[in-house]
Amino acid sequence: MMSLRLRASTLRVLSAAAVLATVPISAQTAATGETVDRASAYYHYGLAHMYEDMAVNAGRPDYATQAVEEYKLALVADPNSALLQNGLAELYFKIGRIREAVTSAQDQVKKNPDDVAAHELLGKVYLRSLGDMQSQQSGQMLKLAIGEYEKLAELKPNDVETRLLLGQLYGLNHDSTKAEAQFKAAQKIDGGSEEVVLNMYRLYTEQGDYARAADVLNSVPVDDRSSRIDFALGATYDQLKKPKEAIAAYRRALDDDPDNLDSERGLANALWMDGQLDEALKVFNTIVAAEPQDAQSQIRISDIQRRQGHYDEALATLEKAKPLAQDSVELNYNQALIYDSLGRYDDAINTLKALLDGTAHADGKYTDQEKGNRSIFMDRMGIIYREQNKTAEAVEVYKQMSSLGGDYMKNAYQGEVDAYRDAHMWKEATATAAEAAKAMPKDQSVQLMYAGQLADTGKAEEGVALAKAQISPGGDAADDREAHLALANIYIRLKRWTDANAELNAGEALSPKQEEKLYVYFLRGTLADRQKQYDAAEAQFRKALVIDPQNATILNYLGYMLADRGVRLSEALTLIRKAVELDPQNYAYLDSLGWVYYKTGQYALAEENIRKANERNSGDPTIHDHLGEVYEKTGKLKQAVTQWERSLTEYARSLPADADPEEVAKVQHKLDNARVKLSKLTTVK
Repeated sequence: MMSLRLRASTLRVLSAAAVLATVPISAQTAATGETVDRASAYYHYGLAHMYEDMAVNAGRPDYATQAVEEYKLALVADPNSALLQNGLAELYFKIGRIREAVTSAQDQVKKNPDDVAAHELLGKVYLRSLGDMQSQQSGQMLKLAIGEYEKLAELKPNDVETRLLLGQLYGLNHDSTKAEAQFKAAQKIDGGSEEVVLNMYRLYTEQGDYARAADVLNSVPVDDRSSRIDFALGATYDQLKKPKEAIAAYRRALDDDPDNLDSERGLANALWMDGQLDEALKVFNTIVAAEPQDAQSQIRISDIQRRQGHYDEALATLEKAKPLAQDSVELNYNQALIYDSLGRYDDAINTLKALLDGTAHADGKYTDQEKGNRSIFMDRMGIIYREQNKTAEAVEVYKQMSSLGGDYMKNAYQGEVDAYRDAHMWKEATATAAEAAKAMPKDQSVQLMYAGQLADTGKAEEGVALAKAQISPGGDAADDREAHLALANIYIRLKRWTDANAELNAGEALSPKQEEKLYVYFLRGTLADRQKQYDAAEAQFRKALVIDPQNATILNYLGYMLADRGVRLSEALTLIRKAVELDPQNYAYLDSLGWVYYKTGQYALAEENIRKANERNSGDPTIHDHLGEVYEKTGKLKQAVTQWERSLTEYARSLPADADPEEVAKVQHKLDNARVKLSKLTTVK
């Protein structure tokens, strides 16, 4: 009795024979009059199929060999059959005999140049071989693959998959024009194809044209978008630095696919970038709960905890993440930031030194990314040394940073100047700025830095002249814009209001883009504030915040201006808290936070934050003044006197632009009154 297995095989043979019965005799056979043994061809083709199935399902190489032999016997019976020739070539491909697959398919193409199946097989072979070749061979294989798919696009002009594959191959060959043409051809064939849209999106992102990539994705109606489209849109908005739009896209992606961790990560990071720290923390915690090995999300959680002032929690979170990412540069850098926030300056410095040592190259050669990282580590070290009043150490770090060259050298010179300015070492600051101007004579921003330093230190006309020399009639608009705005800032500090306004008008005329207007609005606000035109100043700062709601400098300035006048204190607190979250180590923001707490009667919080600010910059007269106010309010009159005395000392060491006579007089008046009160208390005792 025939077994079930044998009966099934027989059925497959009969089925194959039925298929072959419908295949016409090849044109060559008919023309030559060769004898074709169709029955024998049917028989061997059926056996070939049976052995092929058994080879694939059972993983038996002996069956594969038998399948090949049966195909060859079938071809003996019908030597010009395209079906048999392509079947054998396909079998060679399946069992990994690539060279024979190529030879067989190429033979068929020679016989019939328009044989679609043969071209498809050759295309598949060349595609699969791309990743297995050395670079030179890979380039040759890419050309062969392109040739096959160009032929297939000619033979099957309305096949979307062929167009997409050909477009991808052109992309690999760095021929974006041809790639785009194929994707657009595919779009005409099937305008609603998600794969077409995603391929065009990838092409534009590879070109760095994220705005165009967003346009392609947005061309799909919202209701028709899949989670893949919305996720890609979120990633594109990330690149365009539009976190609010990214958040909306990631939320839609999650509505479609709620358990997609990649979309959750995208949402969490977009919320983090947008400063929505509480919401970001919730999403990051959800991600870590689902995937405890996600070190990157734990690092982000730690960063949020640090920015919210929960330093011990932030350190504990990093400790949990360390075993998962021992070599993470970001983790170790964040740890240094936490140490800095806690006032553990030596620990912060040692952590940064370890990062620099661990990423150092003996030959001193670094990639652009490595240079970027090293400059960040060095800059933070410089800031921490400045917080410790270790000016010499800070300057030394900036000199090391200068060796990175290019813009890093420029930033290093600026760091040196700032370090000397923090220490009220004006001669040294000016000498360093002069050295920078000499070393980089063609760098406009360096010349403007020197101009500002000259104007600040009693050489106003020389500084103004140098700044004006950076403006070239008919020159580069961006350079002229920077020069006009730098000159406006110089005039503001010199209290030459009319001149400052004229330069701002000139700078704004060269600022067509919104992001370019940001600094213009900030300087206009500063100009109005210095003239005590507070409503006008507030209007300018709010215009700037519409452009960049996460700008810590402007948030702090506006919040402090409100707090100092004692108006809308709740809003002032919100603005300044946001600034501190964005830059928790900034002494000016910490002082502003303490000052708004003082204005709202929260004296303990006021003292805590102003003391922190004073620890980070002991040379700021305003901070000493604020601390004196807090001490007086809380009955610590001796400490108040000490702080006001120190405030006057620092005012005496300050630049003229930073020592408003009216403010100095106020501090002197407070000090005199406090001394009288203290004297009376001493007399009574």
